[in-house]
Amino acid sequence: MYLLGYDIGSSSVKAALVNAESGKCVASDFFPKTEAPIKALRPGWAEQNPADWWRYLKDATASVLEKSKVNPADIKAIGISYQMHGLVLTDKDGQVLRDAIIWCDSRGVPYGEEAFDALGADMCLGHLLNSPGNFTAAKLQWVKRNEPEIFDKIHKVMLPGDYIAMKLTGRVCTNPEGLSEYMLWDYAAGDIARFLLDYYGYDRSIFPEVQPTFSEQGRLTASAAQELGLAEGTPVTYRAGDQPNNALSLNVLNPGEIASTAGTSGVVYGINGTTDYDPLSRVNNFAHVNHSGQTTRIGVMACINGTGILNTWVKRNIAPQGISYDDMNAMAAQVPVGSEGISILPFGNGAERVLQNRQIGCSMHYVNFNIHRREHIMRAAQEGIVFSFMYGMEIMQQIGMKVERIHAGNANMFLSPVFRETLAGVSGAVIDLYDTDGAVGAAKGAGIGAGIYRDGKEAFASLERIMQVHPAADREPYTEAYMRWKSCLENELQTLKS
Repeated sequence: MYLLGYDIGSSSVKAALVNAESGKCVASDFFPKTEAPIKALRPGWAEQNPADWWRYLKDATASVLEKSKVNPADIKAIGISYQMHGLVLTDKDGQVLRDAIIWCDSRGVPYGEEAFDALGADMCLGHLLNSPGNFTAAKLQWVKRNEPEIFDKIHKVMLPGDYIAMKLTGRVCTNPEGLSEYMLWDYAAGDIARFLLDYYGYDRSIFPEVQPTFSEQGRLTASAAQELGLAEGTPVTYRAGDQPNNALSLNVLNPGEIASTAGTSGVVYGINGTTDYDPLSRVNNFAHVNHSGQTTRIGVMACINGTGILNTWVKRNIAPQGISYDDMNAMAAQVPVGSEGISILPFGNGAERVLQNRQIGCSMHYVNFNIHRREHIMRAAQEGIVFSFMYGMEIMQQIGMKVERIHAGNANMFLSPVFRETLAGVSGAVIDLYDTDGAVGAAKGAGIGAGIYRDGKEAFASLERIMQVHPAADREPYTEAYMRWKSCLENELQTLKS
């Protein structure tokens, strides 16, 4: 008996096939093998073609079936993880009307701010736990105002995961966690936020019906099964945005537990048992995968857009040609903590929520031409990313979150000793690294949704911790470097105000 998980990212689409009895991944693969293209037609814009996600998914499915030799009839459930906050628009025939506006696109910012000002902080924060910000509902308003001919043809509005589920099952639905990504989940009402629909002028009918996160959300159609080489009727029983799903894959389900990722963007995602919020709305609040009317589980997320993308930029533009990320990590480790004075603000990938949706760009500070080499920039980039995490964690701490232990997958930036040691050193938290990923988490989520596992504890009983990182005995160098970095950031923000 097997479970199939998909992770629909902005860089690639990954598939993982998990043996339900052992909990072990028997095959996984991702496509494309080079980073998927993102269209940036204007500064601050980011779009992708949903047809590409489907093509990558087909390639990944074929690969895991070939590698594993598993009979498709033995796959008992499918789960989906996906890049959050994207906007997919389809007509009455299910055809995509325009390229998807994805998570790192900033064009929705003014429409979110306009709604926040008009509706007021008490209404927005009291019901949504956030400002409407740059989330999916605000992105849709950009389409309404700027592409009315597209807007008038909309039959359904979907998140990337909703679209993939529709391609699999022919059914359009979402869940409370998904609607909270749109910024359309009203926590006070336990339903879609009709006051925001009314303000923006959206008809309820264009949004998907709401189903529980762990539940049967459709079955594989004959045409999708034939296209993918899977069995018709296989149920889709779980879906969630990538960060809530990442937390699930790390068995982070209860208050006080924290998950972190550091791919293209970086996230610290902690679970709160209350509906508290940041009055400046600098961290995001979402219904976690196990949130319900009876049990409050809010995912508090500090998101930094400029994370792995900064490290990639350094590799492409500053590192010696042809070296690997491991080589870069080794070069960065030659430099002392604090990069001998260099501070890098990593905010070069669109508007940043922790900065109240400001776009300040990436900047380097205190470069000394006599002592600093490319190794210093490599380390300062990684430290700058970590310090942006710490800046977000300080906001989370202000609303009652504790940061004592961080769970993360052994992947992306967490493969760097400099990165993980800096994070432990500046935060004081113990970091537990696990051998898992989003596609495996989605597969196990499908097992919960199908009733194969009783709960998360059973689903993740086989989760293996492969490394633990403790804070350095002397944390002062990390603290000093962070305070210098924070001073640079505050100066930049003050300059924007003046």
